[in-house]
Amino acid sequence: MRKKVNLEERFAETNFSEEKKRKNIWLLGGASFFNDVGSEMISPMLPFFVQSLGGGGLAIGALSGLREGMSSLFQLFGGWISDLKGKRMPFVFLGYIMSTIFKLLLFFSSSWQAVLAFVSLERFGKLRDAPRDVIITLSTKKKKRGRGFGIHQMLDAGGKIVGSILVLILFWKFGFDFKHIVLIAAVLSAVSLVPLFFVKEPKSFPVKKSLINGIKNLNKNLKYLIFVIAFFTLANFGLFMFMLVRAKEVTGSIAAALSLGILFYLTWSLFSIPFGKLSDKFGRKKVLLLGWFLFLFVSAGFIYLTGLISLFVLFVAYGFVYAIIQGNQKAFVADLSGKMKGTAIGFYNTVIGIVTIFAGIIAGLLWDISYQVMFYYLIVITIISIGLMIRVREN
Repeated sequence: MRKKVNLEERFAETNFSEEKKRKNIWLLGGASFFNDVGSEMISPMLPFFVQSLGGGGLAIGALSGLREGMSSLFQLFGGWISDLKGKRMPFVFLGYIMSTIFKLLLFFSSSWQAVLAFVSLERFGKLRDAPRDVIITLSTKKKKRGRGFGIHQMLDAGGKIVGSILVLILFWKFGFDFKHIVLIAAVLSAVSLVPLFFVKEPKSFPVKKSLINGIKNLNKNLKYLIFVIAFFTLANFGLFMFMLVRAKEVTGSIAAALSLGILFYLTWSLFSIPFGKLSDKFGRKKVLLLGWFLFLFVSAGFIYLTGLISLFVLFVAYGFVYAIIQGNQKAFVADLSGKMKGTAIGFYNTVIGIVTIFAGIIAGLLWDISYQVMFYYLIVITIISIGLMIRVREN
């Protein structure tokens, strides 16, 4: 049987030099690095800031869900219109600019409700993600796509490490308050615009389809994959904030909790490329299943393990989970997408975003009952997700 050829990918392969492709990956990763330095100076402080303003478990759960979820809601529009126009970079620029502006507006927060509002609006900038991921897709061959997304995840996590270290120094060593940290973070996020001027966008062919028709025409196996990952997202909704709160409860120190957060990001960064290469060699599904089984260990560990050493192990293990699944889930979606890559990736992110919002609220309600109840819930969801993933076809 004759294989279908994606003309857009073939054009990028034959008319775009390997040097330009490599530069694109690193430049886009560099933009994410600086933006995440700013973001991560803010995000580890958010649960503690919300608590200081009178918010409880439900507020933290809503914050976690909205922060993760709203970021994805805007990506479907960004992905689809970039397909429609055949242009990606204008939306990448706009996304980074909007993210910087709304970070700055956090400076005016005086209640936990205001924090939720500005954090949610800051996520508008994530409309950049689907167009950016299309550029990464067109700048890599399928057999090296896991590595390409791994490089981006490495730099993304590297920015989080630097941001976490900076906020730890500014808060713990120099006694900066939240609002001054926000100002510094917004300035550093603005630096993310500089690498974008040097990205050479591969030629894309405009696809004149409505958003609804574009989604309808997506590969059936891709739709099932998105459903399975969305179901798993009921468990992996942005657990990091709850992990920080639990670490603070166990250690009695915000500084210790932030240090464990840095350990998580360091693990994620160091192992993103190796696990991307592993999925290129052995297949996305096998590697993702490994990550989901490890997530089971982390969830159970927070129920049965206590003490600083246990927290150390669990934060490292969760870093491995992110290194395994974050880039490879996107690479898997990119593998199964057709001509409307922006729409496919945007649809994936939007579905995940909607689920994340509700998952965070559910987890917050369960957390207010007890943290053990919440983690038992995560275990059940993950076991079902593993069973569903086994049925996904890679081709």
